[in-house]
This record gives sequence, structure tokens and C-alpha cells, in this order.
Amino acid sequence: MPPTLNESNWQDLCNQTIANRVVDEFDTLSSLSTSLGQGYIRRITLANGIELSFSDRQYHQDFQRKVSAHNHPIQICILLSGLLGCSIHPTLGNARGYFSGSGISPDYVETYKANQQVSFVDIEIQPEMLNSLFLNGQQRQCSPIQQLFKTEEWKTSFYPRVTAQMRSLIHQMWHVPYQGAAKQLYLQAKVFELLALHLDLLSDQPQASNSGLKPDTIDRIHYAQQILTTQLENPPSLLALAQQVGISDRTLRRGFKELYGTTVIGYLKQQRMERAKELLQEGEWTVTEVARTVGYSHLGHFAAAFKHQFGITPRQCLAGKRTG
Repeated sequence: MPPTLNESNWQDLCNQTIANRVVDEFDTLSSLSTSLGQGYIRRITLANGIELSFSDRQYHQDFQRKVSAHNHPIQICILLSGLLGCSIHPTLGNARGYFSGSGISPDYVETYKANQQVSFVDIEIQPEMLNSLFLNGQQRQCSPIQQLFKTEEWKTSFYPRVTAQMRSLIHQMWHVPYQGAAKQLYLQAKVFELLALHLDLLSDQPQASNSGLKPDTIDRIHYAQQILTTQLENPPSLLALAQQVGISDRTLRRGFKELYGTTVIGYLKQQRMERAKELLQEGEWTVTEVARTVGYSHLGHFAAAFKHQFGITPRQCLAGKRTG
């Protein structure tokens, strides 16, 4: 069992830097202590309320980081290499990103693996700044944007596919061609372009305009979908899921079918296979490890389900053969 660090331990580790070099008045580069590993984190302050960071790290040993419940900003995180495990989210990799609204984040535990290079871009936007300076009244009424602004409620999280356009933007941000104020303006524009891409994905979230479902019920069914996505290995039962989101199991079954075009069990199986395909294509996990990660204890059952979904075996996928 890897050691678990609390917030105080983690802060002590973060303070163990070889150097803390100021690139300019809003750009700081910190190198990781050689006792922990190798790499750096670069933090850039854009407009008041927007923080951008570039991380490229590799640790010497496995460990976990425990984070308590806290107020959460609007956040976008995209990995370019490696995997990032979190107890309340699916494992993030180069195919799946993280997009969260503001609100309250529950407790969670992050997992870091030894000798794995993890490179990612992280963007944090304070909701008050975005709401007051960049949104007009009509935009504030838009359903996808409303999901970003929670106060005393649990935040809403999404796990979008990382598109080629997103990767291109990240590459441009990582290799910004300007210095000084021009760099700050350039990066700020790229941040909002990336935010627009993520909001566009939210606008494609399924709705049920002719079903008679109330807006609150639709939100609860979306919440149930998020729970399933984050708990592929050990999902709740249908009854427990319905109780967790505050609707009856009958309403959950009917609403899920109308919103997502499949049953709860069918959706869970589909997401397990999609996640398994992502992990196999990344090439850093064995077939057995992937099967267990997505909730299959029997390797034969996993292989059969995977082949039925994609037309090839998990081992063929791991070896690089394209899925249908």
C-alpha cells in the first residue's frame, strides 16, 4: 500500500523545490526536489481570477494524496502524457480530460505512480470573475453555462474527449511565442478559446424536451450518469443509485432510457468498454489490470464483452490494432 499524504504533508513536498525562478512579473517556474523526483511546474497568473499552470513531473515512488472537501473553482485539466487517478473521477489520460464547474468538491484521493512521466495543463477560473466581467445576461441563462456556477452545492464535473483541436491549443499555450504583456494576452485568449470548446461539448448533452421530465429530474439523471462514469469498477446498484440522486428507481430507468437511449446497465457496460479501450491504447496497463479497473474480475467475460463491442480482443487492442 503506497503512503498517503495529507494536505500538510503535500504542501511540505511542494515547498521542497530546487529553485523558484521568476520568469517575469506573472510567470514563476519551480523545479521539483531531486529527493522526490524530477520535473517542474510553471504557474502563470492571467487576468485577476485566472490561474494557468504547466506541469511535467516524474516521482521516485508511488504515493497517494488525500484532499478534504473544499470550495472549487471552474477548472479544466488536460493530460498530454501519463495517467492521473482520483477516487471520485475516472482515471484521466491523454484521451479523456477533466472539466468542472464551481461549487463544493467532496473529499478525494489522488494516486501517483513511480517512474511515470505526467504532463498536464491545468486552468482555474474564479466564477465571480467570469460571471461579472465576461458574461452578459443572455449568456448567464444558457443551460451549459449555468452548470458552471454552484455555491453551496456539489460541483458538476465532466470528462470530455480530448480532441485534436484541444491538443493544438495546449501545444500553442505550452510553446507561447511571446513575452511580457503580449504573452499574458495571448494565453488569456487561448484559455477562453479552450473554455468555449468545452462549453460547446456541454451543449450537446442530451435533453428530454418532449418527455415530460422536469428540469430538476433531468439534472438528477445527469448526476446519476456522472456517478456511473466515476465508479466503473464498483458501481452502485440501481436502487442505491436512484436513492443517491433523489429519484425513484422507476423514474431513473425511464429517464435514463429517454436521455441516453439505453438502459442504466447498458450504459454502464458501454462506458466500461470505452474506458478499457482508452487504457489499452495508452499501452501502460496490462489486459488484466484494465479488466479490474473497469470492474471485471473474470478475464474471459471481459475479453468476450470487449470483442463484442469492438470486433477485436483486448490483447489485439493493446498490440495496436484499430477497433472497428
